[in-house]
Formats: sequence, structure tokens, C-alpha cells
Amino acid sequence: MSQDKVKFFITGATGYIGGSVLAQLLKHPKRDLFEYTALVRSPEKAEKLKEFGVKTVIGSFTDEDVLTEQASKVDVVFSLASADHLPAMKAILKGMKQQYERTGVTPILIHTVSMFAEDAHGMHAIEKVVSDLDVQVFDQIPRARIHREVDLAALEGDKHGYVRTHIIYPGTIWGIADHELAKAGISNWHSDQIPALIRASLDRKRAGVVGEGKNVWNDVHWEDVAMLYTTLFDAIEAKNELATHGREGTYIAENGYHTMYQVAQALQQAFIELGISKETEPTPFTGEELQKYFGNDYLGTNALCKGERSRLIGWKPQKTTEELLASIKTEVEILRRKGGPSTSVT
Repeated sequence: MSQDKVKFFITGATGYIGGSVLAQLLKHPKRDLFEYTALVRSPEKAEKLKEFGVKTVIGSFTDEDVLTEQASKVDVVFSLASADHLPAMKAILKGMKQQYERTGVTPILIHTVSMFAEDAHGMHAIEKVVSDLDVQVFDQIPRARIHREVDLAALEGDKHGYVRTHIIYPGTIWGIADHELAKAGISNWHSDQIPALIRASLDRKRAGVVGEGKNVWNDVHWEDVAMLYTTLFDAIEAKNELATHGREGTYIAENGYHTMYQVAQALQQAFIELGISKETEPTPFTGEELQKYFGNDYLGTNALCKGERSRLIGWKPQKTTEELLASIKTEVEILRRKGGPSTSVT
């Protein structure tokens, strides 16, 4: 790493995950030894970030020259935006390779990917729980699966030795991100999955599920997710041998699991308590509703993994599935006041 300050380049800083991670980094005990640069599209948000001591560059994932330039000047890249933009990842890797060739020091890439999901249409739970220590399972993920081309590019850079790649897979991230960056209007307060379900259910005035809602997803609170990123960085900086990279550098963020029916049932109970509905049970979305609200039946998939490698490096998540279910009523109240159209889950 640099002899002076450790330099970070962060994408997705105005999003739900990215904002949470940056907010955590801003509270890091070594904050004075770190220098943060964030890629943002909005000049207004760029100005607000400067008030927090964060440098900014205006641009998006289509600005490949900008990505390459910024990645060529830093020690650490936190890739916290889209996991599906292959040209952007290649541009970042190009810059990181330039940094390596100039300094002889391998820069760090911490990349974010959503949990890989298996089709279930809400009709059954997953049969096998995959650990993030199961290297061969991740090796066998098909290239055609969503996000995989980007993962493979990042892993190829690690294989060639000019970048140290770590990939974090969060489960269903929940909770209202009420950190300082969100309060300042810089980053997103809400996740995608459960808020999308809430918005759709508010529109139909009854909680919905895909199929029978038997499918299972891991869950993890936004604060615990952010903590995994900083825990991993600290372990890397401390040269902890357990903070592995490349094909052994997969880290699952989870602290429990739920069926989608459990979430829908908690949502329906919130509807009863708030006077939105008198019915006691959620009902399946029709095919037309799935297309209207989500564009697919993603909420009927299975995604169940265990974060054993994550815990080996010292990560200690705190928030539980029970707290997730208890939080739904508050999120309904907030989203009900905000209103607005449903958002697709991606």
C-alpha cells in the first residue's frame, strides 16, 4: 500500500450498500490515515460528500476512462455498484494493473455480488446450504449465470497477480439505513427486496408471495454488511492469513434465514395492525401481478449460504431474522407515507 495515506476508490457510494459501507469507513479508527474518492453521477451529492471529507469524481460506469484513471491511483477499490457491468469492471482492472506495474504493490479489490439464486417459483426450499468455504461450488457457477462474467473478470485479475480480489455475497439486506450519509440525502435509505414486496403489497392491499412462499433466503442487516467490508479490509491490512483472496476469497454476509412466506405473513400482520387489510393470510401473486410489480418471479427463488469464512476473519453480525420480521411494520409505515410506484427487484 502507499507509504502515506491508504487511498480508496469507491463506486456505489450513493446506493444502499455503498452508502452504508462508506458511512462505516468514515467512522474507522484509522480514518485520518485514509483518503476516500467516490464516483458519483450527481454534482449536488458530490458537494455534500465533500462536507464529509470525501473526494469525488463525477461519472458513471459508462465512463471507462474515468474508472481506469481513478483505479490506477489507489490502494483499494470498493466495487459497490452494479455487479453486471463487465466493461466497467474491465476498466477498473485495467487501472489497478497500471497501479501494480507502477508500484510493484498489489492493490485490493473488494467486489459485491448478490447471492446466487436458484429457481423455485416459491414452491420448495433449498436442499443444500452452501458454505463460503466450499470453493468448488463457487468454481462451478456457470458463466451464463447473472453476475458471473464480472466475477470471472475480477478473479482473472487475481490469477494473474496484479490485483487481490475478494468477493462479498450479501443475502437479503434489510433495515432502514439511517446513517449520516442517508440523513444528508446522499445515499439510499432502503434496500430492494423487502421494500419491493411491501410496495407491491400496498398496491394490492394484501401481502403477496410467489407460489407458496416456501423458498428460503439468507438475511443480514445493513450495519452488519457494512461491518463485514471493514472487517475484511482490516484483516487484509493486518496480513491475516485467513483473509484469503481469488478463488478462495468468497465471503457470505448472512446472520439467519427466512422463508418468503414468513416475511409476507409479518407484512400481512402489519397491514392488519395499520388498518390496511382485515385478511389474516397473504395470497400468491398472479402472473400478471408478477410482471406488473417485478417483471419476474425473483422473489420465489432460493438463496441459502453460510458465511463461515466471513466469521473466521472476525466478523460478528448482531441483527437476527426475528428482528428483521419485527422491523417490517416500521418499513411499511415509512413506505406508505412516501408512496410511489413499485420497483423491480434486480
